[in-house]
Amino acid sequence: MHRNGPKQDIDESELTVTQPKEQAAGVTAVAVALKRGVEEMGVLRTARTLARLNQVHGFDCPGCAWPEPTGHRRPAEFCENGAKAVAEEATLRTVTPEFFAQHSIEELASKSGYWLGQQGRLTHPMVLRPGATHYTPIEWDDAYQLIVEHLRALSSPDEALFYTSGRTANETAFLYQLLVRSFGTNNLPDCSNMCHESSGAALTSSIGIGKGSVSIDDFGKADLIIVAGQNPGTNHPRMLSALAGAKANGAKVIAVNPLPETGLLGFRDPQTVKGFTSGVAIADDFLQIRLGGDMALFQGLGKLLFEAEDRQPGTVVDRAFVDAHCAGFAEYEKSMRAVDLGTVRAATGLSDDDLHRTATLLAESKNIIICWAMGLTQQKHGVATIEEATNLLLLRGMIGKPGAGVCPVRGHSNVQGDRTMGIWEKMPEDFLDALDREFGITSPRKHGYDTVDAIRAMRAGAAQVFFGMGGNFVSATPDTGVTEAALRSCALTVHVSTKLNRSHVVHGVTALILPTLGRTDLDLQNGTKQQVSVEDSMSMVHLSTGRLKPVSEHLRSEVAIVCELAQTLFGADHPVPWAQYQLDYDKIRDAIARVVPGCDDYNKRVRDRDGFVLPHPPRDSREFRTTTGKANFAVNELTWVPVPEGRLILQTLRSHDQYNTTIYGLDDRYRGVHGGRKVVLMNIDDITEFGFVDGDLVDLVSEWTDGTERKVTGFRIVEYSTPRGNAAAYYPETNPLVPLDHVAARSNTPVSKAVTIRVEPHVHVEQPS
Repeated sequence: MHRNGPKQDIDESELTVTQPKEQAAGVTAVAVALKRGVEEMGVLRTARTLARLNQVHGFDCPGCAWPEPTGHRRPAEFCENGAKAVAEEATLRTVTPEFFAQHSIEELASKSGYWLGQQGRLTHPMVLRPGATHYTPIEWDDAYQLIVEHLRALSSPDEALFYTSGRTANETAFLYQLLVRSFGTNNLPDCSNMCHESSGAALTSSIGIGKGSVSIDDFGKADLIIVAGQNPGTNHPRMLSALAGAKANGAKVIAVNPLPETGLLGFRDPQTVKGFTSGVAIADDFLQIRLGGDMALFQGLGKLLFEAEDRQPGTVVDRAFVDAHCAGFAEYEKSMRAVDLGTVRAATGLSDDDLHRTATLLAESKNIIICWAMGLTQQKHGVATIEEATNLLLLRGMIGKPGAGVCPVRGHSNVQGDRTMGIWEKMPEDFLDALDREFGITSPRKHGYDTVDAIRAMRAGAAQVFFGMGGNFVSATPDTGVTEAALRSCALTVHVSTKLNRSHVVHGVTALILPTLGRTDLDLQNGTKQQVSVEDSMSMVHLSTGRLKPVSEHLRSEVAIVCELAQTLFGADHPVPWAQYQLDYDKIRDAIARVVPGCDDYNKRVRDRDGFVLPHPPRDSREFRTTTGKANFAVNELTWVPVPEGRLILQTLRSHDQYNTTIYGLDDRYRGVHGGRKVVLMNIDDITEFGFVDGDLVDLVSEWTDGTERKVTGFRIVEYSTPRGNAAAYYPETNPLVPLDHVAARSNTPVSKAVTIRVEPHVHVEQPS
């Protein structure tokens, strides 16, 4: 089953640039998906695997969290990037103990994350001993004992950090947080801290629950959909099918983004005959907004809606909804009427016509959905921005009715489910009480560290053990230099992983790599096939069943790893029946049913054809469990991101050929970038003003309020359609530019979409021979 990974790393001198594409998907997407699958898995494995992807009796895509349609599912219920995600996980390439014997840790650390990931699936548990130059094999029992020795040596459980990736299934997440709280800490940082934490904070304050209020069926009932700070064509392409369906039913779509994203401009559905010959123009209007200007846009629209209400009283503000279900309306109205549209124009870069055109659609539409992603959440004022978007929906009575509501689109396949299962550093008291009653433990009540505070704790020496359940912590987090130094200061770093990544080569004094089953793999426990469950962006919970033979007999499921570690740590007398849970995942789901709200009769309902939907009081009954008992209008001071003289505001983003930190390939064909990744997209007027030309090599230097600077080098300027003063570049290559303390107010989310930089000519420095 072994295949060798590629020997060559990225050669940025091979980078070429062509014109951006005008339409997404289509025949090309099908061809690319099949080509990647065959390269990684072979013909037969590709056919068997893709046929089960996102099907009722198949497995959930390990990529994004976009939901499957209820009822009928198409034979190919996946997108190009979903196929790439499966090929990446189900590859026949393997990383064996012989590989680690051939490559020192120093050599591996010199490789790019792309090269590391391309080597294949991990096959054996590996350890890096203090002072060693190579990882070497270790038996599972010895690995658990090593972890336990380090945990027991801590002066406090709070010196251990337990990170979680959003690909962890519900059963694993529930047991993982149970292990951590049984150990005595709430240090459960997760990937949600870095993406939709701002959404959770805003929505909990506004409507009483930090989740979206719409279903996929609502898209077919909407007549206006606003897609803000989001690139569906790359980050969750199946959303384009839902938008195309909404358009066919008469809906208008407005795209709000600094960059013209191909998928929102044109979409060729590869699963329809028409999609092979022509496309659908998704966006009826494109508002090319300046970075950080979304809050100003929503406030400006609020002002214009009140003016429209003045002209036609009773036609814009849904007074019945506001009076019955909302608090703070008078204060919100006063605040919006005082908004200065000149400031809104300056903050957004939009014209009066743009603003009035959008406000008219908002005033006249009967069913409105507002969708968003990282472009809104990863701003200093991200929480307030989302509150302002929610204000517009409350004003129009667009919560708790078909075809309308809030729609934060999650980028990780089960990040929402992990939070539901208790992966959060500050779970509410009622959850902890239920956990304690069920298991006879005493959960700690002191709030733990989120992701940013976990890095700060390691940096300060307040955390000595880092345990990562999936993900690529080093490459996902901000301020790479600071993060790497923080991890290297730990006594022990542990990563439960499917593939090699940068986090394995940025290690503590002692380091472990524990290889685990992926979403596509057959999970047998004592000869019995097991299933896991996941929750999508719209609160639907359903089963996922892997069927592929694992690449190695030494792999363990994530559930097994948690249970075996817990038994080693706590002993046989612990009140949690870890051994039973490892052998029968139904028993885990029975416990979840008794602890997690909305999960009653879990085992039965999750086996329904489409699974089941978790309760959402605002959506289900217009019940708002906030501090006031009503939906709350928020009042925020207008904040935006001005561009300092001679500087740019940078946003980090994905290539079309990557998923989060996993780089599938080097072809961002939608933006016309091929063969490399070190590019910075700039407006032609900025390029000229700074004395550069398209194609120049430059260094990017970020500036922070404390006077510190951070630099990345050797980036090629690419002329691109972006607002003056704004620029864009791929992460994780530009994560070193994001200061650790540059975080969103009230959510502590890293502000990766508003980094002040200057652009300098690249100075080549010869490396010592």
